[in-house]
Amino acid sequence: MTATACALLSLVAWAILLTFALVFTRGAAGAKGKALNSFSPAGTDLDGFGYRVTRAHGNTLENLAILASLLLYALATQQTQITDGLAGVLVGARVAQSVVHIASGSVPAVLLRATAFTVQMVIGLYWLWQFWHVGAVG
Repeated sequence: MTATACALLSLVAWAILLTFALVFTRGAAGAKGKALNSFSPAGTDLDGFGYRVTRAHGNTLENLAILASLLLYALATQQTQITDGLAGVLVGARVAQSVVHIASGSVPAVLLRATAFTVQMVIGLYWLWQFWHVGAVG
């Protein structure tokens, strides 16, 4: 399996894990008396931790389409030589962003999270440039 394929599966696995984290967080709130059919999709009705889990989950899903599309393109066009080198960094930055998001809402945490997000988007832009310019030549 290429690093690109592994990264694609890892991003999907991470989204699934965060989905379970959200389910367990809401389940815990339900066990404390919150009606299970009353959760705000934004998580604003949960405590700080529950809110951060909700937002980390949502953010992961929002960005999965972008990141997975790039990895799928590389796989479909047999251009994984473009994505393999940074695929692990991309996944690491995605996981780091989510973990920091869940751990804290402090200003330093927000800055760290923004840095991890920026790393992902810069990698994505780099890959796009490579697909358009280098991949078109090969």
